[in-house]
Formats: sequence, structure tokens, C-alpha cells
Amino acid sequence: MAKNLMNTSDKSNFILNMTEEQYSKAASLGIIAACLSVSLFTIPPEINKEMTYSSSTFGLVIPGVFCMIMALIAIIRKFIAGKAIFSACAFGAMIGWGAVSMLDSYDINIGFYGFPQRGEGLLAIIFYCCFFITAASLKHQKALKSVINGIILAGIANSAFAMIQIFTGEFTHYPPLLTNLDFAASGLSQSPIFLAMTLTLALIAAMVSSALTSSGKYRIFCLASSCIFIFTMIYTFSLMSLVGIALAVIFTIAAAVIRKSPKKALLLMILPAASGALALVLCFAGIGSKSSSYKLLDGKTLWTFDSYSRISSSGLYDDRAVDINDTFDVYYFLNTKTIDIIKESPMTGTGPEQLVYPQLYTVKSPTGEELKSVTDIISNNAGTFDKVYNEYLYTTATRGIPSLLALLCMLIPVLCHGFRNTKIAVEPENAVLFFVTLGGALIFLIGCSNITFAPIFWAAAGASCVCLEKKKLPEKKETESNS
Repeated sequence: MAKNLMNTSDKSNFILNMTEEQYSKAASLGIIAACLSVSLFTIPPEINKEMTYSSSTFGLVIPGVFCMIMALIAIIRKFIAGKAIFSACAFGAMIGWGAVSMLDSYDINIGFYGFPQRGEGLLAIIFYCCFFITAASLKHQKALKSVINGIILAGIANSAFAMIQIFTGEFTHYPPLLTNLDFAASGLSQSPIFLAMTLTLALIAAMVSSALTSSGKYRIFCLASSCIFIFTMIYTFSLMSLVGIALAVIFTIAAAVIRKSPKKALLLMILPAASGALALVLCFAGIGSKSSSYKLLDGKTLWTFDSYSRISSSGLYDDRAVDINDTFDVYYFLNTKTIDIIKESPMTGTGPEQLVYPQLYTVKSPTGEELKSVTDIISNNAGTFDKVYNEYLYTTATRGIPSLLALLCMLIPVLCHGFRNTKIAVEPENAVLFFVTLGGALIFLIGCSNITFAPIFWAAAGASCVCLEKKKLPEKKETESNS
């Protein structure tokens, strides 16, 4: 008999009467939207330069609100996987301490909504928690596979748009960095490095799936997607792309060994490798490349064109302090200076998305004019930056050491449960989701959270806690016979 609350109708009590199957179908749609919507909402500002990237944040809000409802239903109905409860509580603790950090920050408004056109304030973290809980409450193989397909589709959407940028030079905020250097494709991820991060997750999902799936058609789809992803990643001219490709290869081999996949599945990995080689050949041939060579452009990409030119969230780099053409020097400078900022406020940090504020030293332009706009003030402070490309350091610097501890308490159990699920689950989806989550956790060492990448990562992390264990067949009863 259907449950009712205070004599209301059955239809109005859909939460009480929702089955696990109904929940999984609705929740999986929300997760697919979380993977895709930010990228789709980034199309207008990429095409129309008069628009700002603030429109991209709507792509986070819409699935965020939907998954907030689904997360509440999961908690009320106790759908959430038992293995994910501790991590969900740790996520809640990180949100709680983030609120403390926000109240003690330079700008409470930015702390809650995020820096304009970045959009990763406390509200975004709440949405990420809802994505995690919603994905951790999925109960069926089809629902888990929909998460994987959503990740791959996000990669396809970004790669398709990046191809237009690569071969036409249009619809991009990253023109040639210098007359003799390349521009980097950003796809629909707002930054070439963010694109490389997003495609890393998509590549891992596609390559591991191709090695483990028993469906020939799905293997072809995953291999074709992998070829597209690697080709596009080469054109981001970033360290992240090289690391992402290496992780995908290592994880695919590891997954095949753990799941005892046939060797021919690994031999097919030569196709994505050939795609990457083709991209390099084209770069040296000057196709989609201005310099007929291949150079890592992380420094100028993340500093000059992303934060400084695109959204005025930092000053221009100071060439007296950092060699912008030396990728190692750029990351070393960002990390060491961030550690100094952490020492100044280790408990509450600078406040969400406010890493640049303690670095500001002048409110005047080079001509001595008093500046009133915050973005004008920030862009006139040379040597400042708003992102450190190490999420663990960034979390500590902006929201304090307690937030870092909560993040680790959240991720470590997820990875442990995901690895266990990889070995015991009857279907390959658990293995795919575990390696996607592991890849995201590792690239956080040289990357930072952003609204394109993070929803995909946290959805995969939540789904990796759901185990489709191999069900034991009922034992046959011995029939007595007196033959």
C-alpha cells in the first residue's frame, strides 16, 4: 500500500513512494546534465565575444538545483550507498567550514557565488556535494553506465568545438600567444588547461571502457572517442594533456589486468596512440599550428590569457620573478607563493575564490590614477594570480587546513571503496568509474577545480561507491530419489 503524508494524495507523495528504479532513472538524467550543461552554456560566450562567461554558471545551477532535490530524496529514502555515507559527511564538513571561511573572507558575496566568470564559491561546492550524493544513490547498472556515457559525451562536445578552434582559429579567447607561437584550444571548458582536465576524465572513461566492454559496437564507439580526445588534448599544448594521456594508458592496462580482459582489447589501444601521433605530425607540419613545432604553453595560457586577459582575475606575470616560458618554474612559483599565503591564514584561508586578494599591493594605475573597479585593481597588480594549479594547496589556501582534511577524508574512502568494487563487481562500470575518480584525484596535483571539470569528477566519485556485486545463484535443492 502506498504511503501518504497527512492525508495527501499519492501523487503528491512521490518522494515517499519512489522506487529505487524510478529514482535511478531520474537521477541519472540529472548526472548526465551535470556533465554536459556547463559546456553547452559556454557556447554563447565563445561565439559572441560581447557576452561574458557568467552565462556558463547557469549550466551549473540548473543541474545543481535538480540534483539538490534528488540528493534530499536519496537521504530521506536512504538510497545512498552505505560506503558513501562517511564521504558525504566529510563533504558536509567541508561545506560547513567553507561557510566559516566565507564569513571571515575579504568579500562574502564572492565567497558564496564565486569570482565573476569563475563561479566556484561556496554555492558551487554545495552543488558538487549534491552531484556526489545523487550519483552515490544510483542502484542499477544502466544508471552507472549513463554516468560513464555522460562523461564521454562531455568530452565529445568539447572536442568537437575544439576542432573548430584548431582548424579555423575562430570562436576562441586564446589567439596566437605571440606571432611565432601557437594558440591553444579551449573547447567549451573556458581554458586549454581546463579542457585537458575534462578530456583526461573522458579519455580514461573511454579507453578503460573499450578494454573491458563485451559489446563490439560500444568498443568501437569508445575507441573512436579516445582517438578524438587524444588528438584534441595534444592541441592544448599543456603539461596536463601529456599527464592525462599517460594516466589513461596506465589505467587501461591496469584495468585489463585486474579484470582479465583479452589481450586483443589492449592491442586496439594502438589506434588512440596513432591519433596522438597524427596530431603531433600536423603540429610540426604547421597545420593548426603557427610555429611548426610543439611547445608547452602552460605559463602564458593560465596567466596571460585565462586569468589576466579573459576575466581580469589576476595581474600580468612579473618576468622578474618567474620565467613564463618555463613550465616547471611557473608551477613552482605558484606553489611556493601559495604556501606562503597558507602560513598567513592557515585555519580559514583567504575565503572561497579569493586567493588573489592578499597579494594586492596597489590601488593605482601606472599613471597614478586611483582605481575603483575591483577587476581594474586586480589586473594592475603584476605578479598576482587567482588560481594555483594544485587543488589540494588551493583548498588549503582559500578555505583553510580543516577543509583540506575534510577533502582527504572524503576522497580516500571513495578510492578505497572504488578499488574494492573494481575487483568484486560483476560488471565493468565500477572499474571504469574507479579509474576516472583516481585520475581526477591525481590530476588535482597539477590542476585546479573548475565548473566544467568538477561536476564530472564528483559524479564519477559518487558513482564509484555503488557496487554492482556479483549475485550468488540460489543453490539447487537436491531431489530425493529412490532409484
